This record gives sequence, structure tokens and C-alpha cells, in this order.
Amino acid sequence: MNINQFAIAPTNLADEKKELQQIQFIRQSDLQLDPHRLLRHLLQQSFPEVTSNEAADSKIANLLAAPQLDALSLTQIGGAIQPLHLDNLILQLLGFQIGSDFQIDAPEKLAAHVNLPKFDHAALTNDDLVHAWYQLLITHTTTGQTFLDQLAGRGYFHRRPDLPKPLFFNGKAQPVFDTTQLIHEVVYVESSQDTDHDGMRDLLKAEITRPAESNQQPVPVLYTASPYNQGTNDAEGEALTHNVNVPLTEKPVTSDTLSHREPKPAKIPDPRVINTRTQQADESFGNTFDYSLNDYFLARGFAVVYAAGIGTKESDGLRTTGDPEETTSTTAIIEWLTGKRTAFTNRTSNTAIEATWSNHQVAMTGRSYLGTLATAAATTGVDGLKTIICEAGISSWYDYYRENGLVIAPGGFPGEDADVLAEETFSRQQQAGDYSRIQSKWQAQLSAINDGQDRTTGNYNDFWDARNYRKNAKKIKADVMIVHGLNDWNVKPRNAEKLWRAISNLPINHKIILHQGPHIYINNFRSLDFTDMVNLWLSHELYNLDNHAETILPDVLIQDNATAENWQAYPDWGAATNQRTRYHLTANSLSTDNLSQDTVQFADQLTDLAFQKYAKDNRQWQQDLVKAASPMEGHRQLFAAPAQTDELILDGCPVLHLSVASDQPIGLISAELVDLGHFKRLNPLPTTLARQAMALGYHFRKEDLREYEIAKKETAYQLISKAHLNLQNRTSLTQVDPITPHQSYPVTLELQPTHYRLTAGHQLGLVVYATDFGMTVRGNQNITYTLSLADSCLELPHL
Repeated sequence: MNINQFAIAPTNLADEKKELQQIQFIRQSDLQLDPHRLLRHLLQQSFPEVTSNEAADSKIANLLAAPQLDALSLTQIGGAIQPLHLDNLILQLLGFQIGSDFQIDAPEKLAAHVNLPKFDHAALTNDDLVHAWYQLLITHTTTGQTFLDQLAGRGYFHRRPDLPKPLFFNGKAQPVFDTTQLIHEVVYVESSQDTDHDGMRDLLKAEITRPAESNQQPVPVLYTASPYNQGTNDAEGEALTHNVNVPLTEKPVTSDTLSHREPKPAKIPDPRVINTRTQQADESFGNTFDYSLNDYFLARGFAVVYAAGIGTKESDGLRTTGDPEETTSTTAIIEWLTGKRTAFTNRTSNTAIEATWSNHQVAMTGRSYLGTLATAAATTGVDGLKTIICEAGISSWYDYYRENGLVIAPGGFPGEDADVLAEETFSRQQQAGDYSRIQSKWQAQLSAINDGQDRTTGNYNDFWDARNYRKNAKKIKADVMIVHGLNDWNVKPRNAEKLWRAISNLPINHKIILHQGPHIYINNFRSLDFTDMVNLWLSHELYNLDNHAETILPDVLIQDNATAENWQAYPDWGAATNQRTRYHLTANSLSTDNLSQDTVQFADQLTDLAFQKYAKDNRQWQQDLVKAASPMEGHRQLFAAPAQTDELILDGCPVLHLSVASDQPIGLISAELVDLGHFKRLNPLPTTLARQAMALGYHFRKEDLREYEIAKKETAYQLISKAHLNLQNRTSLTQVDPITPHQSYPVTLELQPTHYRLTAGHQLGLVVYATDFGMTVRGNQNITYTLSLADSCLELPHL
């Protein structure tokens, strides 16, 4: 077990004493006790579930300080309290087991994996004990939270209701707010748009959960824009999913796929006339969408707001999948939270209600579509949005549903597109009375989205340009934290990397965390203090606490792929100054020395039987694509480098240069970079270590504890990166060129950005092919491709 903590704020002894007194862990008079009595007091405070000293002493007696010496006896006898004693007690309080996790006569051997205090003398003083307990409180337990968070879940702060609110310890907000008294209310925010064209501004439903204490003292807000919040139309979305077993077709030649026409501004109806004002909401709600990171902050003095946006149940408007209208509906909620927009208690009475409980400091949180809308809002520069925590977010919708002139599916969802997602999230459809009034408009909207997305050509057109948030990155004023999976083939890593580059020179604080997962949350990993990092960040951003979060947190934090529970800080990701090594493509190999004059071919068309098998089983296709001896031989070219003798850390975007010819006036090229060799690698998904192990507050919600582990069985390969390109878009994204059959063309293909550690014995492999059964259209066409190896190479950026 390796516990990585990056959110620990440096302190000195004086501050540690002050903070321990602020949370009532010690009193000034306790510092005058002899060390043995002080140790007993500190141990008693570490069992908040008991209410008497006698009950606490029985708990203390169950801890071993040394062989044949329990902790209670240690506090009652003379003699020095030694570092060995304290290390043993701390490790047990953190949940480590004597005999299996550490040895009682050598606890210091675990110090490399745990934040143990360090002492250079044998007999510990009161100052040493105070420092040690401060370190204990901010150190992660085996169940994935700091010891103080664990104490809070066991009632520590509940027994001290007179503590100030908010309360900070080591730069982070503490769970002192009463989660049994949370207020749940609904308001309807009036936006500056009329997307359903009914002559009235769209009303947007917002669901608020906030501490009761916010009635007396305004609190900051975590806002999650979730189009899934009010329900989804899964069956209707499935029915609308497009057939991907269609041929690649020749596209009309054009020098520019964009029209460069400015959209006409829509006429916006006048605001509603306010009849009266109130501070009391009309409506509450029961169980709803929950994100455990948001739940964690409810006990720490933050309000949480969810809004699904235009075209969702009990809101007005139509779904648009990522266009400026959706961004407007997203920022409307922020404007109400900061006092710049009107909301009503219901949809008809025009009774206005203000967010008097908000301190006008807002952060946006969420993963996937939710993180996407956080990015969209940030690119408007809306006032009051202090920071976004964008997890697996889209920064350009073209990079989600398209790539280099090709229709590309997000991994695992062949046939999904912007219209399918719009239908899935159009939860107004779930209320028959509302839907009956809007049905014809909705069908027209779906048709317009289908036309605009243009599945025929896959071109970057006006529709996709309007959904490229990176164009407005310079407007971002909010600080940005990006979280993304290096194995996320749904929202591919390019979305994070291009946003990272777009904000790198802006006068904002920006951080990025890259994990080894696919499209997942990471707020319950044992090996990383992610929730603490976010706490440090949000306490700084929304409570204006001078905790130096901007310098304490690493700019770039990356989970290692070769060993479990290993996270490393870096100054950048994919820096232009990285080294680059060129590999020549030779017959079946990658070489840094030899240059080949050969040409090689592969045919895209499979037998009907093989095609049907792979269309139904993409996983089998992927395995066969990479195998040395495979049914895919002749349908791809596999190039392998010699086994690594030294470690190689790839960092950035690999670039593939090809000289390629198609024997038809159409063509597509796909490529994968893989790690070859039979080795035990990380499991593709984290393991659930313990159910409901992480308490988010006292008698409040809990979260499972998870972690990435090394697989028990070897695998033959690991996908590192991939890319696709329509040969007609070989010159640029917005230019479509003709293809003359059998003529070779130079092609530059940038693969998805990565950070990957190849250790000794592993082989780097490159696969060049055409149809990607998981992502591209699957026409099974009779096309043969020829690669001229003399003019083909692979450039790898590395540290």
C-alpha cells in the first residue's frame, strides 16, 4: 500500500498548536501536562465515539506501543516515550495491522508509504507529541481519508457544536455543518434566451441543497450542470443510434469547410414582470442525482446546485448538444447565484427569489458532459465563476464525435452522435402534457441537429465550429483544474491536452491530474488524496483562504502505468521542449537506425464471416489487430521495436508520418501505438477494496473505497494511443482534397496525447490499418493501401 498526499500544507509547531486548539483537540492547559498524561489525552481524543474517559481507556488499551506494552500502560508508567512507540500507535490508528502491514519492532519501514512524523532524539517531549498528532490528523488512513476526516465521521465535530463555521484545518474546510438539517429547494431561473420560440424567456429548473447555517451566513456554491439530472430517454436514444456499417464515400473537394458567416442574433423576449418577491421557496425535492465529491462538501460549508439546462424536465427550451445556447443556459444559473439574474419560486406566479444564502463565489464540478459544460461556462468569462474542476470534459465536440474528416464514435458507443445525445437528454419528453405542446418543435430541432452534424462527410463545419470551446479560451478568468483518464477512449485525452495548451499562458492558476483509468471518477482512490486536493483548492478559491493551494498542488500530477499506487508530479505535460526520437518503419519493425526502401500493403475488406464477427465483438477485433499471428494479417501492418533495455517515458503527442496510397478515390488511415509483451499490467478498472468505507460526514452518506491494482494474470499488450484520418483531409482539417488512386500522398497523423512508461523488456508496437471497428464507419470496402516505408516514420516525444 502506498499513500500519496499532495494537499498537505506546510506548517510550523506554533501554527500546529494554534490549529489543534481551534478544533478543540487540545487546550492551552494540556500543554503543561507531563508527556505521559498528554499522550493519554491525545489518545482519548482519538476515540470520539465514546463519552467517558473509562470507555476511551479501554480503546487505548487495545493498541500496542511495543511488544508486551499496550498504549494505556505506556501512559501510566515512567520512562521515555520513544519514536518507536509513537510510530506503532499512529500506524494502528491509521488502520494498519501489526504483523501483516508492519512489524511492531520496525514500524519505520512503512514510513516511505505513510506520512509519519520524524524525530532525531530518543525521548519525546510534549512538542514532539503535539507535532506527531497534528501529522496524524492530516495523514490518510487505510480507508482513504485523513484521520481527522475519519474522526469526523465518528462524531468528533458533532460533539463540539460551538466550533466556528466554517472551520479550517491545515488549509482545508472541516465538516462542522449539520448535514441532518440540510435545506432542499427548487427555483426557476429566467435565462436570456427563447430556444423553444414560444415568445417567453426560458425558465431553467435548479435544485439546491445547502446547509441550514447558510440562512445566517452566506456560503459558496458548487454548481454542477448535468443534462442527465432530470432523467434520460435511453430507449429513444438507442432507437435513434446511427448504423455504422455504411461505406466511406468520396467527399466534394473544397478549400474550406467553414462558411465564416456570423450567426444572426436571436430576438430575445422581454423579461417577465415580477409580481412579488420572497425568500421562501415553494418547492422541495427528494432523492436526486448525487456526486459524492459534492456531497463531501455539504458538511464543510458549501451549497450544491444541480441544473439540467434547456430542454430538460420542468425547464423550457430545446436540447442543442453543446452549442452557445446551452452555454447561455449554463451561465444563467451562475448569474442568479451571484445576484445578477432573476429566479422564480414556480413557473407561473412571477414571484422572484434571490440566492441570499450564496456568497457569490461559485465553482463548477462534474465529469463528462458535466465537466464539458463547466469548460463551456468558463470560456464566457462569466463573473462569479471562480474555478472549474473539469473531469473528463469535452473541449471541442468535434474531437468527441469526429476526427480529421471522419465520423468517429466515442469509445463503446458506435453510432452515437449529437442528435442521439440530444434525444437522450430531452427529458421534457417524460411529461406527456408538456411534450404534447412541444413535440413538433422538438422533431424539427432533431432534424436540424442531424443535418448540421453531417454524418455523410465528417467535415469540420459551422455546426462543429460553434461547439469548439477552445476558440474562446482566452476569455477564461476562472482558475482551472483538469482531471482526465489517459485510457479514456470516450472523451479522448486530446480534449484535455488541447485545453491545457490553450490556457497555459493565461493569467490564471491551472492544474491537471492524469490517471490511468477510462471514463471514471477518481475521488475515492486509496492511493491519492484527491478529495483533499480539491478541498485545499476550493477553500482557497471560494472562501478566499490564503492556504497557498496554487503553489502546494502540483501543476501536473500523473498516475504511473507500470506500478500500482504511484503518482508523480511534473512541471508540464507534453512540453514542446521534450526530447523526440524518430523511429523508421521497416518490414515488421521500428528502427532508430535502419531505413527501408520497401513498400507494404494491407487490404481493408474482410470476409463476410470475419466482418460480422468483429462488428459484434469489438474486443476480439482489437485483440486480433495486435496479435503477431492473427486473422488480421494482410489487413493491417504491425511494426515492433526491439524490447526496451532502458526505461522510456513517452510524454505528449506521438506523430506518425506516412507515405500512403489508396487504390480507390477514397480512404482512411487508422493507427495504434501499443505496449507489447506478456506482462502483468494494471487492471483496466479500479478494484473496489471496501464498500461504504469513506464517510462524507457524521451519519451522512458514504463512498466505496477503490484502487487500481496490478492484474493477477499477464496480458499480451496495452493500448497507448490511437488516431484516425480521412485521406481527403490530409492537407488540413478544413480542406478536402481529391484522391487519385495509386498515387502516394504524404500524411501527418498526430496520435492522442499520452504519458506512458515503457519499462525494460516491453516492446513498443505500431499498428497501421484502416477500419476501426470500435470507432469508424465500417463499410468493408475493397480498398488496398500501400505504404512507402522510405518516407514513413514515427516521432515519439519523451522525457
